[in-house]
Amino acid sequence: MSKLFEGIQLGSLTLANRIVIAPMCQYSADEGKATSWHHAHLGQLSFSGAGLLILEATAVEKVGRISPQDLGLWNDETQSALAGLMTSLRANSEMPIGIQLGHAGRKASCYAPWQGGTHISSQQGGWQTIAPSALAFADGDQAPEAMTLERIAQLKQAFVDSAKRADQLGFDLIELHGAHGYLLHQFLSPLANQRDDQYGGSLENRMRLLLEIFQEVRQVFADHKPVGVRISASDWVAGGWDLEQSVVLAKALEKLGCSFIHVSSGGLSPQQKIAVGPNYQVPFAQGIKQAVAMPVIAVGLITEAEQAEAIIGTGQADMVALARGILYDPRWPWHAAAKLGAKVAAPKQYWRSEPHNVKGLFNVK
Repeated sequence: MSKLFEGIQLGSLTLANRIVIAPMCQYSADEGKATSWHHAHLGQLSFSGAGLLILEATAVEKVGRISPQDLGLWNDETQSALAGLMTSLRANSEMPIGIQLGHAGRKASCYAPWQGGTHISSQQGGWQTIAPSALAFADGDQAPEAMTLERIAQLKQAFVDSAKRADQLGFDLIELHGAHGYLLHQFLSPLANQRDDQYGGSLENRMRLLLEIFQEVRQVFADHKPVGVRISASDWVAGGWDLEQSVVLAKALEKLGCSFIHVSSGGLSPQQKIAVGPNYQVPFAQGIKQAVAMPVIAVGLITEAEQAEAIIGTGQADMVALARGILYDPRWPWHAAAKLGAKVAAPKQYWRSEPHNVKGLFNVK
């Protein structure tokens, strides 16, 4: 039996297999509102047979968008647009659907990747960014405003309000974005956080905001629905956030009832030095899995079925998340199931596509 295609529980949510479609920014929203692109993009992925689909990083404030085209959930208009999307997805797929809530902090106000991805200053039509300290991400970027305690309180309320909206929309799961150099990661890392109050300095203080937001979101999201966190386990910069600190954070989150941790790395500093290769981030997931009981999701150039099977089968992680790989091959779970002798869900309209050499591949109800 394939370990990759065994079911798993995230809190009270049952997933059919261990394959997660990771959040992937599409830079295709209209003032935070989902568009026809999201219907097409997420619709095809909802047919893939993966165990879980998590929507892209969704800003809890307008100023928290990475780009002007980022998805958002901060007002009635953005909620209404997502409601239409959820209705469409639910009508055609039974796949559990989560949403990643985040705030870009000092990495907000940037062009889309195909426009260069560089910072947009206020003079160029961008907006003033915020961060734990007034330190720009890259040389030449407009410096962010250091957040006051009042502004931190407003941020926490924004996460709570977006979580309530996500619950009303029927999302099965929330993932808080504490990775890739965005605002919650900025508070964690001593490279970006040079505060001298209760949110800076010691590891306990730097973790405080993420832990507080987790607790407040957990309180307002339905009890039976999982809330997890995505982190960057290392800044890949000397003196920055690292695996040892990530383990401490993971243990603290688990004590608060965190349902899963999704382990990535990098994104905090242009000085990062990353040796990229297959499974390059999996050791971070493995290190955290050895320290906690909650499910751990691994990512990082996982492209082959046998590779994913080995990660799960050897206990390096409980799940694997695919991003660019599933954009390239939106039927990746089908093909993996065929290779591993497993079964996978598919829409009835596609059952006739089952190849003759893998008859019985689809779970026909």
